Amino acid sequence: MREQSRPAVQAAPPKAAEPAPAAGGNAPEHADGGGPGAGKTVRVRARRAAGDVRRPGVRGGAEGGAGHAGHSDADGGPGYAPWPDLRLDVQALRRAGHLPVPVRQFVLKVHSRCNLACTYCYVYRGADHSWRQRPPRVAPGTMAHTARRIADHVLTHGLTEIRVDLHGGEPLLAGPGPLLEYAGRVRAALPAGCTARFTVQTNGTLLDQATLRRLAAAGIRVGLSLDGGTGALDARRVDHAGRPSWRAATRAARLLARHPDAYAGLLCTIDPAADPAEVYRSLTALRPPSLDLLLPHANWTTPPPGLTGGRPRRTAPGNRPVPYGRWLATVFDLWWAGDPRDPGHPAIRLFTEVIALLLGLPSTTESVGLSPAAALVVETDGAIEQVDSLKTAYPGAPATGLDVFRHSFDQALDHPGVAARQLGAAGLSRTCRTCPVMRVCGGGNYTHRYLAGSGFRHPSVYCADLEHLIRHIAGRLAAALPADPRTAPRRAAPLEVT
Repeated sequence: MREQSRPAVQAAPPKAAEPAPAAGGNAPEHADGGGPGAGKTVRVRARRAAGDVRRPGVRGGAEGGAGHAGHSDADGGPGYAPWPDLRLDVQALRRAGHLPVPVRQFVLKVHSRCNLACTYCYVYRGADHSWRQRPPRVAPGTMAHTARRIADHVLTHGLTEIRVDLHGGEPLLAGPGPLLEYAGRVRAALPAGCTARFTVQTNGTLLDQATLRRLAAAGIRVGLSLDGGTGALDARRVDHAGRPSWRAATRAARLLARHPDAYAGLLCTIDPAADPAEVYRSLTALRPPSLDLLLPHANWTTPPPGLTGGRPRRTAPGNRPVPYGRWLATVFDLWWAGDPRDPGHPAIRLFTEVIALLLGLPSTTESVGLSPAAALVVETDGAIEQVDSLKTAYPGAPATGLDVFRHSFDQALDHPGVAARQLGAAGLSRTCRTCPVMRVCGGGNYTHRYLAGSGFRHPSVYCADLEHLIRHIAGRLAAALPADPRTAPRRAAPLEVT
């Protein structure tokens, strides 16, 4: 799944196995659950969605405090995160004047199954298996309700542009028809003056010329997920019979390269065991306009390969292995030395975001920086959820207890998990708030901060890797900027990283 974006604000606010058949179907329509008391019930809904309603009056929350286990029970039931689910008082935030940032990115699930069985997939191999209970395909009625909710949100907040990502599973499993219908319903519902940018994120194995032509004609751009052309990486992205998908995916990439207006870019989950130069060259050979390099979704309870979990802490890069930081720094140097005018030189979002943050600009992605997250997911059954990466934390982690049939997106903004990701520095751990690279790192991806028993108010499990990369980029940037500050860019003051 593509990394979630943040609005380009000027400052942060105050501080698998073969898929099994799913039960499901469309939820019945109910009256809107809004009203004067609706916001007060979201914290209870959050606990109910997380399997706990025992402590409705809990307030505040110290970093790493004791709490109930934030993972599933032995029977596989849902868990919860003490911070923020129990300890973040959203209504107190609202009374203090901390208003929510409206949703500007809507991730709409078109299909909940996938034709690949990637060994590291966080949707099908993560802690949360809610996909098993969801209908494989989104129903027309769910599309209609979702489109109406999006339009209401746009109208309420006067939004002039939104981003709509059509996702799966593999969204092309049912062909282009449902994608076109969903996009058409959203466009038709939007009020005048609001533009929607549509992207479908696919593994590419089912993309052909006819499908691409129909998507492009509808103004839907296509992003590909693939990890590079090494043999080891090819063995990670396989179908349910164990066959590698690289050849089919690169066929789709070459097809997209012939239609640059429809080519959104590539998404790659990195593996520090793979040669970074080989991976970079194999991906840039596909001529993507942009490249997202993603850290594997992991946390302190379930650490990524090559790192240990345990007690969350900030550890200087010199005192902890930084395999991911070194891998990314190597790719950065290859990218930095390239010619931006070369069609084979894509924009790499992680690098451009870090550079922008070092120059004092706001972030537009939740992987780094302090800008408020502004994305929500609508599942195939109409459930309104937080980002999919949370599925790696514990069963039920993305759940809000809300759906498009009965609830608005504004109600979802008062969910503790959503509110926590809009707090900027105030939502970070004490450790992060005193870190010299905090303004750039921003605590890293919210999902990567999780520890069972306390929640998400910790440094990232990739803390040292992120600091290594940020300092590396800062060094390259400092060497490239004019020595005389009078000739440096006026709008950008490079951040001092000590």
